[in-house]
Amino acid sequence: MDSWTALELVKQGGTLLLLDVPEYTLLGIDTQMFSIGPAFKGIKMIPPGPHFLFYTSSTRDGKDFSPITAFFLHLSPCQLVIVRRWDQQQERLVKVSEDEEERYCEAVKSLEFDRQLGPYNLSQYGDWKHLSNYITNTIIERIEPIGGEITVACESGILKNTPKTAMEKALAEQLETSNLSTSLDNSQTRRCYYTSIPRLIKQKGIHAQQLTSLNIDKTQLLESLLMKDYGGSEDVLLGELQFAFIAFLMGQSLEAFLQWKALVNLLFGCIEAFIKVIYYQLKYGLQKDHTDTSGAATGVSALLDDSWFSADSFLHHLCKDFFSLMQDASSVDGHLLSWTRKLKELLENNLGWEFQLNSAVDGIYFEDDEFAPVVEMLDDPSCN
Repeated sequence: MDSWTALELVKQGGTLLLLDVPEYTLLGIDTQMFSIGPAFKGIKMIPPGPHFLFYTSSTRDGKDFSPITAFFLHLSPCQLVIVRRWDQQQERLVKVSEDEEERYCEAVKSLEFDRQLGPYNLSQYGDWKHLSNYITNTIIERIEPIGGEITVACESGILKNTPKTAMEKALAEQLETSNLSTSLDNSQTRRCYYTSIPRLIKQKGIHAQQLTSLNIDKTQLLESLLMKDYGGSEDVLLGELQFAFIAFLMGQSLEAFLQWKALVNLLFGCIEAFIKVIYYQLKYGLQKDHTDTSGAATGVSALLDDSWFSADSFLHHLCKDFFSLMQDASSVDGHLLSWTRKLKELLENNLGWEFQLNSAVDGIYFEDDEFAPVVEMLDDPSCN
């Protein structure tokens, strides 16, 4: 890239100025990772729009890391410079005063920090756009907690009253026995404002067969949530789906995983599911060779532990049921069918899953399967 083009990108792009961040801190933005050296002051050439910053401090030997702390930010033509300073006592990035921010913004615009800023890798921006194209500043303000921080350190009791797989039970026990819950004081333990997604539809005054139908095909539930909680906008729901996936994948938030899981469960339970968004999420999450700006492997995909995608996972159950539903449908929209095939191939090629849709055992659910459709048993007339 020639110097004139680089200068224009610096002027037109956003800058994240990060002051006093200690060496050995691991920091990422969107799909990129940065190694913090003594001269590092932030990131430049960031495209306008939503972004996700996540970081964890470490000891000098790199053996011990603090829980990941993360937050979304939104760069616009009116605000292309964001300033944060490292608080040594709290071990996190905090806002500076308005006077300081104004002074630092002017210094950034005059290129005083230019040599100490790492460039945003624009070649990876396409991946980020696929993951975040429904996230707006309104979505961020709607969901992100007061104070704007997302961290598993606030989530030790989140699995207490929810149905859990064996893996999630192990996670709950690990969080309960760890010291994460005491690492932040009560004033900092704020969670995201996610929409409540019912796992089961319970409705009085309808026939048992109709109730069963409502829980097998959740299109009516989706339509109800869209009107009641999302203002009738599918884009807002998709924005929350993307928000939760990013906070889970990159921010390692358990709360975000549970919300993503609930939304995916809902969408896969609808005939008109949003396959395209989920396809791009899994395509990125299953990649094995993410690299940072220096070309070194970052292992972002390691955040998706293999146990999340075992053949006994919730995702495998949902995909199997959805593909079976698509196969049995009398007619399917060509665009939806095309994306369904792409999703099926992605899972088969990357995870080795086999969806034997014609097998007689595919429709069998075990008693402890929380993803099985709700079937209302009718009384046997002969017993009356």
